Amino acid sequence: MTLRSVPIVDRVTDAFFALDTDFRFTYVNERAETLLKRSREELIGRVMWDEFPQTVETQFPDGFHRAMDEQVPVSFEIYHAQLETWFEARAYPSESGLSVYMRDVTERKVQETTLAQHAAVVEAVNDAVVTLDRTREIVTVNDATETALGIDRTELIGEHVERLIERAGIADEDAVEIGRAITDIDIGSAVERTLEVPFTDADGTDRIGEFRFVPIEDDVATVAAVIRDVTDRHEYERVVTSLHEVTRWLLESDDPEEICAIAVHSGSDLLELPISGVWLLEEEQGYLDPVAGTAGAHDEFGGLPRFNPGEGLVWDVFESGEIERFDDLRTVEDIYNPDTPIRSEIIAPIGTHGVLMTGSLEPHQFDETDVDLISTLVENTRAALDRADREQVLRERTAELERQTERLESVANVLSSDLKGQLSTVADALQSEPGGDAGTHEEWEFPLAEDSVEATLDRAEGLVDDVREFARNASTVGTRSRICLESAIDEALERSRLDYDSVVVEEPATLRADTDRFVHLLKTAFNDAAARADSEVTIQVGLVGFENGERSRGFFLLDDAAEIPPAAHERVLDPTTDPDVAETEDGVATDGLGLALVRAIAEAHDWELSIDNGENGGTRLEVRDVTTLEREA
Repeated sequence: MTLRSVPIVDRVTDAFFALDTDFRFTYVNERAETLLKRSREELIGRVMWDEFPQTVETQFPDGFHRAMDEQVPVSFEIYHAQLETWFEARAYPSESGLSVYMRDVTERKVQETTLAQHAAVVEAVNDAVVTLDRTREIVTVNDATETALGIDRTELIGEHVERLIERAGIADEDAVEIGRAITDIDIGSAVERTLEVPFTDADGTDRIGEFRFVPIEDDVATVAAVIRDVTDRHEYERVVTSLHEVTRWLLESDDPEEICAIAVHSGSDLLELPISGVWLLEEEQGYLDPVAGTAGAHDEFGGLPRFNPGEGLVWDVFESGEIERFDDLRTVEDIYNPDTPIRSEIIAPIGTHGVLMTGSLEPHQFDETDVDLISTLVENTRAALDRADREQVLRERTAELERQTERLESVANVLSSDLKGQLSTVADALQSEPGGDAGTHEEWEFPLAEDSVEATLDRAEGLVDDVREFARNASTVGTRSRICLESAIDEALERSRLDYDSVVVEEPATLRADTDRFVHLLKTAFNDAAARADSEVTIQVGLVGFENGERSRGFFLLDDAAEIPPAAHERVLDPTTDPDVAETEDGVATDGLGLALVRAIAEAHDWELSIDNGENGGTRLEVRDVTTLEREA
């Protein structure tokens, strides 16, 4: 290097230094001094590797040795950590050594890195991304675009955007809207345009795409189109709208089983849940009873099981009150049926009414969207069942008020007739006194014996008790508890007119009932038999419904008193049938409200009372539908 060239080299913006064949510094310009943070006086004559040992681990040694050995120029990029700067190093060999130029390319590297990152992001996103130049020719497309349309990017790049529109099967009117959106972005009249356009994917399936057009700053492209497949979102919105329509159907029904059937089949049709069922809580027995199921559920299982307390995931979810999704039942412990073919399922409680369960034969078939949709369905179902319950209560109350009105009218007739009879007895006795005028005799005694007066008052008091009991709302049964049948009979006998030995119990049993009202039922039945008997009466109590082929469980009371004629059965059970018929007309002696009161108490417990005549005479009362009746061991 000549001294004449030094000022020129010293003025170049690139860092420049020269090395001899032993890699000793022979020249360092000012920019190189700044870069290396060493003065030229410190470096001239020094070996590069000794002065800068950290460079040994870089590309410098390989690049410089290659340039020196092969006498070829080399170029490479290197990052200077201390300066946080990227440099492009170029070394030119000569017989005397190397001339090395180092240019700051940090800005270019940052741009390249940013572009590479952007490109990586564009390639990684699931949305299709296409960029266009001012002539509407396609500049770039990403992998998602190729996948969505089933076309190689080489078939699109350089082509007019119409090529992509044709390939996507976009309708002409939508293509016009796309052209307008691109123009608006290109001329700056809008910073963003969004369209929803139907298109056809690589499989020939109709889809809905959200096309978003935005301006970009690029050397070539001016507009970017980001295309997102929103078919699932549209389907979700369609299903939600349909579910709200289903709500109208649900709320039009007042039958719980019909409501559950609507819910199950709506889930099957709208949500594509072919294996689904609904279980409602049977409040008296305390189990979850299947009331509705899809055809797929019945085909797969041949019927849906009943779930008792503590049985399986269904009961656990019902108790927790929170919807649960199970992705793979083979990884779940304590399932109801370990051999079930169901692999994944969603169980959703319907408030306190029961649960809806849907399953799949494949694992991981449900996601959070399914959970959201099923939550909407069960919430609408819960609202419908709540409404059905309220309407049922209202109907029952209305019917009960009507029945109660009829009862009170009948009671008034019975009470009036019975009390008139008692008063007539007293009046007849008074008139039996000679002269018919009790007040004209100084020494007049009451013509009825003391025990007759007491019996008359007891009968009147009994009538009042019967009236109070009969007029009670049949639905107002108190807390049901477990009762021993024999104990209840003993208590009823103490309150009745019969002796303890008058009742024979065939076998011990238990049931659940309102204790006070059940004892009143038995007492009234005993007194009715006593009223029909001319002498001592015997009543046999036995169980029914425990043998194969029998209908519902219950018990019977068979007496040997005067039988109630078949023609009078309905009247004695319901005074409203013909309240004007006197007891002597059909030969039936009654005691107050009698068996009508027994029937009222039985119906209050949801039992059924019937009357028949015994094979050898007498009357047989039979109470059925006592589902909690059990034999004692």
